Amino acid sequence: MRTRHLLLAIGLAAMWGFNFVVMEAGLRHFPPLFYVALRFLLAAFPAVLLVGGPGVPWRKVLVAGATLGIGQYTLLLMGMRAGMPAGLTSLVVQIQAVFTAVLAVLLLGERLTRRRITGMAVAFAGLALIAADLGSGGPIGAFLLVVGAAFFWSVGNIVIRNAAPPDSFRFMVWICGVAAIPMMVLALLVEGVPRLEFSVEGGLSVIYVALIATLGGFGIWGFLLKRYDASVVAPSALLIPLFGMTSAALFTGESLSPAKLTAAALILSGVLYASTRARTPTLTDRTPEAERV
Repeated sequence: MRTRHLLLAIGLAAMWGFNFVVMEAGLRHFPPLFYVALRFLLAAFPAVLLVGGPGVPWRKVLVAGATLGIGQYTLLLMGMRAGMPAGLTSLVVQIQAVFTAVLAVLLLGERLTRRRITGMAVAFAGLALIAADLGSGGPIGAFLLVVGAAFFWSVGNIVIRNAAPPDSFRFMVWICGVAAIPMMVLALLVEGVPRLEFSVEGGLSVIYVALIATLGGFGIWGFLLKRYDASVVAPSALLIPLFGMTSAALFTGESLSPAKLTAAALILSGVLYASTRARTPTLTDRTPEAERV
C-alpha cells in the first residue's frame, strides 16, 4: 500500500474509533432507536437521489439493511445506552470477525482451518475475560447487547460478500435508505414521540455519525478496496479499538484497566491471526542449508 493510502487507512481507523465517543455523546440527547433512525435518514437523504441504484438485487439490499443496519446499530446503541463504555464497545464489536468466519463456514462452505480455530479461541478468551470483569459488578446485559450487535454485523458481512456490490459506498447509502423509515417507525412505537431540544453536541453527533463516519468512512473504504486486495485493507480495521479506547480515555475518562488491556491484546491478536494466511515457505526456505552453499 502506498504511503498516502496507508495514512488514509490509518485516518479512517481513527475516524471510526472516535465515532464510539461521538455516539456516546449523542445518546445523552437522543433515545437510542431514534438516534439510529436520525443517522440513517441523514446518511440516506438526499444521497439516494444522487448515487443511482444499488447495483445488486433489492432483496439483498433489504436483508443487508435489516442486519447490517437495523440489527447491528439498534443493539449497539442500546448496549451503550445501558452502560457499555465507548472504548470497550469499540473493542468488543471486533469479535464480528470471528462470527463472520464461523458463518462463512456454515453458509458459504468455506474451510475452517486450524489457524482460524486457534485465532478464534484466542479472541473468545479475550471476550470471556471482559465478561468476567464486567460480571463483578459491571453492565453484563449491555455487554451481551454489544456482542449481539457484533453478530448482526457478521451476518451483514456474509450478505455483502454474497451480494458483491460493484460500489460499496453506493450500496451503503441504500442500506441506510431502506433502514431509515422502518427504524423511525420502530423508534416511535417503542420510545414514543421524542421531546426534541436543540443542542450543539447532539446535532454535531448526528452529523458526524451520518456524514463523516458513514458516508465519508465508507467512501474511503470503497476507494481503498478498489485499489488493493481486501486482505491488504482489512487489517487496518484492527486499529479501530486502539483509537476508540484511546479517545474514550482522553475525552470521557474511561479507564484502561489491566484486564481491558489484556482482553484487547487477546481479541486483536486472535482476530489478526485468524484472518491472515500462514506464510508459504519459499523454495529457498525449503532447501536444506547444505544445498544452499
